[in-house]
Amino acid sequence: MRSRWIVAALAAVLLFASPSVVSACPFCSPSGETLSGEVSQADFILYGTLSNAQKDPTDPDSFNKGTTDLTIELVIKGHDAVKGKKVVTVPRYLPPDPKNPNLKHLIFFKLYADQLDAYRGEGVPADSKLPEYLKGAIEARSKDMVTRLTYFFGYLESPDLVISSDAYSEFGYAEYKEVRDLADKWKADPAKGKQLLAWMEDKNTRPTRFGLYGMLLGHCGKPEDAKVLRSLLDDPARSYTSGLDGVIAGYVLLDPKAGWDYLLKVIGNAKKDFSERYAGLRTVRFFWESRPDVIAKTQVLDAMKVLMDQSDLADLPMEDLRKWKVWELTPVVLAYAGKESHNIIPIVTRAVLKFAIAAATADPKNTQAVEFVAQARQKDPRRVEFLESLLKDEQKPPATTSPTASSSKLK
Repeated sequence: MRSRWIVAALAAVLLFASPSVVSACPFCSPSGETLSGEVSQADFILYGTLSNAQKDPTDPDSFNKGTTDLTIELVIKGHDAVKGKKVVTVPRYLPPDPKNPNLKHLIFFKLYADQLDAYRGEGVPADSKLPEYLKGAIEARSKDMVTRLTYFFGYLESPDLVISSDAYSEFGYAEYKEVRDLADKWKADPAKGKQLLAWMEDKNTRPTRFGLYGMLLGHCGKPEDAKVLRSLLDDPARSYTSGLDGVIAGYVLLDPKAGWDYLLKVIGNAKKDFSERYAGLRTVRFFWESRPDVIAKTQVLDAMKVLMDQSDLADLPMEDLRKWKVWELTPVVLAYAGKESHNIIPIVTRAVLKFAIAAATADPKNTQAVEFVAQARQKDPRRVEFLESLLKDEQKPPATTSPTASSSKLK
């Protein structure tokens, strides 16, 4: 058995439910539902030892059809269906892992009438802190967000990958305001800033964490910490394959002038890798959408002009300006329709036309946008009609799908 398994039913839940559960923390990339979040979906959760794995005699070649006994050692979340039981039969064939014969297992169950569905399992070492962590996480979720996130902060660098990844995802799904409230409270606790700095300076810290740590330090750190962040950004031995946006954001928060100047150099250097300039764009978005009190919107728009001038990513800031309804930049955006470096790239010309359609729809007195759309309609009416319908659909809420779960009888 692999250390972690998720059946098709759960995969479908995550696939179709994900549009309503998006990453709210600006510089985090959580993956799937958190363990404690799944507690509300599970009818009960058990921890123990697997034994007596039996294949389904009617289908012996199947990968996981069959049954396995779970000897219960700890009830993480209880249910009357298993009250007083010492053993529960899991409706899956889960043979021992020859490489890890002493693994314990944490299993999430759902009940459908008299049918039992073991839809998620975590294989963990016998000395794992996962059961303890999950019980604490369940309790933390019932408290205020500052208390809750403080609990998960303590596990962000846990040596157990399942635990640290789950704690990170808890931050990823928190609203930015909640993360900011937590970090702002840490200003009175220097130890938190020192801990963040230590993690960022540690070359063993996973790159995926840098965005979160940089942003948190930007809120709770001291002005002199800006120099430390700058030294990390300038260190040639470090490659920020992810998290660069959050580190730059933290730098700007600690030193708005120096940090913003650094950001402009990143996004203004067309020779830099696309991923670096895109990280810069994400940082620019952050200050428009979440922190206009730090960087004026006029400065943000100037940065967007710099980004639009680079044909390989011009469509992205154009789309942002359309969503932000910055119609005063209509002349700037539409000018790229006549620029050879841009008009040979279909995705850019599409972004220009979408901006024009949205601007003309929002303000019929925007003659430049209205005329641009009219000319485009004359050349290719079907294309304009398609983009108009696309923009209308963009305003509709996403549909949700309820998958049918597979199950077996509870024995």
